[in-house]
Amino acid sequence: METTLIEACAALERHGMQPRLEGDPSRHIIGVATLEDAGESEISFLANPKYEKLLATTRAAAVVVRPDVMARNGLNLIRVDDPYAAITILIIELHGYRKHSPPPRDAGSPNIAASAKIGANAQIHPGVTIAEDVTIGDNAVIYPGCYIGPRCRIGHNVLLYPNVVLYEDTVLGNRVTVHSNTVIGNDGLGYAPVGGKWIKIPQIGTVEIGDDVEIGSNCSIDRATLGCTRIGSGTKFSNLIAIGHGAQIGPDCLFVAQVGIAGSATVGRHVTMAGQVGVVGHIRIGDNATVGAKAGVTNSVPDGETVLGQPAIPIREMRRQIAYML
Repeated sequence: METTLIEACAALERHGMQPRLEGDPSRHIIGVATLEDAGESEISFLANPKYEKLLATTRAAAVVVRPDVMARNGLNLIRVDDPYAAITILIIELHGYRKHSPPPRDAGSPNIAASAKIGANAQIHPGVTIAEDVTIGDNAVIYPGCYIGPRCRIGHNVLLYPNVVLYEDTVLGNRVTVHSNTVIGNDGLGYAPVGGKWIKIPQIGTVEIGDDVEIGSNCSIDRATLGCTRIGSGTKFSNLIAIGHGAQIGPDCLFVAQVGIAGSATVGRHVTMAGQVGVVGHIRIGDNATVGAKAGVTNSVPDGETVLGQPAIPIREMRRQIAYML
């Protein structure tokens, strides 16, 4: 798609932003790129001051920046309070989301049980297995190698990339995306010591995923021993994330790669966890909390707290300890 800078500003205004254009409003742009890679027909952005020096050398047609950023003369600028949010809107406007082609006609058929109910306009690719009594909503896209176990319920506009596995009775809400090789509803680590041996406890619970959730590749979400493991609406997972049985993850959380949540832990709403965070079971992470990279969380975290370290402690306490050592 091609647009002009003034049209790009109009798109930002439609999303409640207040852009201020400095430069040529008729300048055409056809895409978005980094400051280093952008060509003369692409727009870029500066959200991290670490890269501000690249404003002197970028070939971009324009750059989205904060109101207080200084740049060389002649560089077209769009000033907004949040350049990262603005460039997200422009990427959507110029590039859109990934398109999903229907299955090839001569590639074979999926294996769909007679009792399964498939919604309108669903794209079920060859090599997919859909078991008994499954319900799938409208406009689903399910790529080859996926297995959907008995009695799973999948909402509208769901996207499952290749080799996703949903064990029996798993529930996915509307507009859920699950990337390749993720397993949802597998048994958790449920064993009881009996007579000096570990005896497996039947995992008879389920998993429920809310609306607008995106789950990265190679994640594992255990079914509850009893009851339900829940992932709240709007939550986003990176890759290689493990959620233990019976964990409760609130809405609009953001987990970076290799986060591990032990069974029966509770995570509130809008919690951010950086890479390789580990959380023990049976504690609560409060609403709007932030957990720093590689933190080991062994105690409950209050609402709005930022913690880091092993064991994790409040960031203000960590700063005091560092200052003392210096």
